[in-house]
Amino acid sequence: MKKQKVLFVCIHNSARSQMAEAWVNHLCGHCMEAESAGLEPGVLNPLVVKAMQEVGIDISHKQTRGVFDIVKSGQLFSYVITVCDEASAERCPIFVGITQRLHWSFPDPSVLSGTEEEKMVEVRKIRDLIKVQIETWCNTVCAG
Repeated sequence: MKKQKVLFVCIHNSARSQMAEAWVNHLCGHCMEAESAGLEPGVLNPLVVKAMQEVGIDISHKQTRGVFDIVKSGQLFSYVITVCDEASAERCPIFVGITQRLHWSFPDPSVLSGTEEEKMVEVRKIRDLIKVQIETWCNTVCAG
């Protein structure tokens, strides 16, 4: 069975899209292959790297990427999923040959305030929300 390709897009490709990509490749790697990119690529969020390491997934080697570079590459994706707010998702480019475009809004770790530990508590919540969404979605898509 050929794996379905999935692209996750958010603003900076520094947190939410990176976590979603990692969860798909970790939980659904048998039927899907995920990548991620950002509208305005930034720097990988160290709290997100730490939160993912806590669950045994190392994304520390990942680089942020621009979504327009992926568009120019001509890659085809079965799914393009935006994981940012609705207004930002509307800025996502149109990809040729997409089977389905989805939008899952998750809180933005880059705007969290408080101490590092307070931020980590919230990043863990976001990480776990993304995991639950991916698990539910993968069970549906991979079963079909």
